[in-house]
Amino acid sequence: MATQSDLFGASVDGPSAEGGVAGLSAWDGVVTSGEEAALIAAIDACALSPFRFQGWEGKRLTASFGWRYDFDTGAFGPTEPMPDWLLPVRDRAAALAGLAVDALVQALVIRYDPGAGIGWHRDRPQFEHVIGLSLGSAATLRLRRRTAAGRSGFARASAPLTPRGLYHLTGDVRQLWEHSIAPGDVPRWSITFRSLSETGRRAA
Repeated sequence: MATQSDLFGASVDGPSAEGGVAGLSAWDGVVTSGEEAALIAAIDACALSPFRFQGWEGKRLTASFGWRYDFDTGAFGPTEPMPDWLLPVRDRAAALAGLAVDALVQALVIRYDPGAGIGWHRDRPQFEHVIGLSLGSAATLRLRRRTAAGRSGFARASAPLTPRGLYHLTGDVRQLWEHSIAPGDVPRWSITFRSLSETGRRAA
């Protein structure tokens, strides 16, 4: 059974330390170890491609379903529908986040081989809710928000991403904070579901 966890405690540095980071929730044990193995195999069976950003090629391998944003051209539009094996996970993620199932219209699957991570960023404005499922190995979600005070001009936080655990970004943490994941030493996989924002719905 999934259990909600307190992501922060004493892991926030800078001005936001007293209240944590609003809008970030997490649940442990959202899928079983057997489901995790099946999801990893399904991701590996996808036609994964290296992440590309304005001509630069990243180390992580990805595939998008439902909707796709092209970081080389800035194009945003529909792509192939979510495969059936993703739908039970999407339904579980929506229920935990308190969203309608049909709100989660985009899925991004990623395989992180050793040395692959994600640099500092906010998700594209075409998307609103961001819900991620971690698979295979643990990682740390790093967060920062620019401020007039704080270390190097940023308030910073970190949160553990446990295997088979789910996290949800909405509100302040989605709109005001950037996030990144440091490269790891062992393979890791993830599934991220997103809803469309008003900007995304207009573009659609």
